[in-house]
Amino acid sequence: MICDFPSQLYHLALPFCPPSSWLCKHYTTELSQEVRVVKGLPAEWGECFCTVRLDLTPWAVACWKAVIAVGCYRGSIIILDGITGSRKAVLSGHTIGVTSVTFSSDGKLLVSGGGDKTVKLWDVQTGGVVKTFHGHTKDVFSVSISADCTMIASGSEDKTIHLWDIQMEECLHIMKQQEEVYHVNFSPINFQCLISASGGKVWQWDISSGKINPVHDGSYSTLSLDQIQLVLCQGAVVMIQHFDDGQLFNCHCLIPGGRLIAVAAGSAINIWDITNSNSQLIKTYVGHNKDITSLTFSSPSSLISSSFEESVKFWQIADLLVDSTVTDLKSTPLASTPVKSIALQAKDGIAISSDSNGIVRIWDISTGYCKTTFQAPVQKVGYKDIQLINDRLITVWYESHTINIWDSDKGEFKVLDRASYYAEDIKISGDGSRIYSLHENYIHAWSVLTREGMGKVTLEGYHSQRSLTVDGLRVWVHSPVQKPQGWDFGTPGLYPVKLFTTPPGHLNNTTFWAGKLSRIQGTTTEKVVFRLGGRLTKPADIRWDGQYLVAGYNSGEVLILDFNQVLS
Repeated sequence: MICDFPSQLYHLALPFCPPSSWLCKHYTTELSQEVRVVKGLPAEWGECFCTVRLDLTPWAVACWKAVIAVGCYRGSIIILDGITGSRKAVLSGHTIGVTSVTFSSDGKLLVSGGGDKTVKLWDVQTGGVVKTFHGHTKDVFSVSISADCTMIASGSEDKTIHLWDIQMEECLHIMKQQEEVYHVNFSPINFQCLISASGGKVWQWDISSGKINPVHDGSYSTLSLDQIQLVLCQGAVVMIQHFDDGQLFNCHCLIPGGRLIAVAAGSAINIWDITNSNSQLIKTYVGHNKDITSLTFSSPSSLISSSFEESVKFWQIADLLVDSTVTDLKSTPLASTPVKSIALQAKDGIAISSDSNGIVRIWDISTGYCKTTFQAPVQKVGYKDIQLINDRLITVWYESHTINIWDSDKGEFKVLDRASYYAEDIKISGDGSRIYSLHENYIHAWSVLTREGMGKVTLEGYHSQRSLTVDGLRVWVHSPVQKPQGWDFGTPGLYPVKLFTTPPGHLNNTTFWAGKLSRIQGTTTEKVVFRLGGRLTKPADIRWDGQYLVAGYNSGEVLILDFNQVLS
């Protein structure tokens, strides 16, 4: 890419470098017409110091010191260097996806389970299969090896836990469960202690006596490395239980590593300090574009995550390992609430974002600063469109087959219509007088003042991923496979007049499709002239007017780009 497209490297990549980076400081002044990122860039490069791209979806990750094992779709196990992320080996033996991997306590052996109903023991040094254990009748979901390397436990979809004797190569015992066994884990200290999760219950087994210790509610569990704390996952809440006395306290977290716990929340990672009963979120890492499949601490100072986007990321968490008694957790920023809707009023110099808690923020698109914050009375609603007109906030959204509107001046809700078709998009006119809703086969116009219909256009054909562009009383509908079609709802007569002009945002024969593709491309040549990449690829909502691009993300971030003169 550097050899073939040097200008693109500077004009499209450099603007996204963190402002404090040497590259940004040294080269930005030499570019006269680069894309200007007004808001949305991190100050530093971030804690993700390495990303490894794979050609298969990773399902499970395990590590021992500087050796990383990644169990993948189609049966491969990829061995990575835990420091550089370089690929060291590929282990082949499973015929279907590898669902679980774990190292022995000395790192010499690796155990894996997969969809081919087998459990395999590998020699890490040679990469060969030492032994294969057959006995399960359905997929193996989880495997664990005892601390003394004499036994393997495997949990399966066939509702059983198998205990395998490594030396004898035979099954010692089969423990039948009522439901599929999704998790098994030997204690890191006491190899006679086994923990399993099945049927919404977490079981503690004493292998030597066959005794079942106290049973807890939960669908996942694991022990801290020092065996002091037991982690119990139950729905959205995870309980941290002191292993000896059974005392519980609440924490929204998942995987223990010393005094820190990490949880994969979709594509984000939250880190919690669990040194006391008032556990608090101290860090959120954002970098994956798709849901995380596995998460583990590779050392006290680093974290590894894998994702459906076919990548493995290495995170540096050393800065979190400070004395909690001197850390001001109250000043640590918490994870932002996901942005659900974005509006752009470039003529007024503002962009508007709304999140899932009903917080509406007004952004200055020239400086990136938040000017005003509103609290809308309806929460947990992803507003489809918002307009600020003379400090009057108008919001409109679609929910439960109804189009709803809230006017801050009147402080009341109104229901415009019980739509017969799902509303794909809703927009408010620039003067705040009308609302336009896009349905399967028509566009409907409504009066904000009277809540009555003001016109209707029937659409020919149906295409998914459509959106509306509104300029006063003129409306265009976009589709990834069709040119924009527009109508003027302000002309006299019963029916809107079809337009043959291009909508705002069509600058020099370029257009922006505001779906998950996040790109600017020519309408005739279809050549892509700009594309969002990396963690910015898939915004929750996005707006473009030919100069400014504003996007909102599930991480709570808002991105503002200024393309002034760049595309001319």
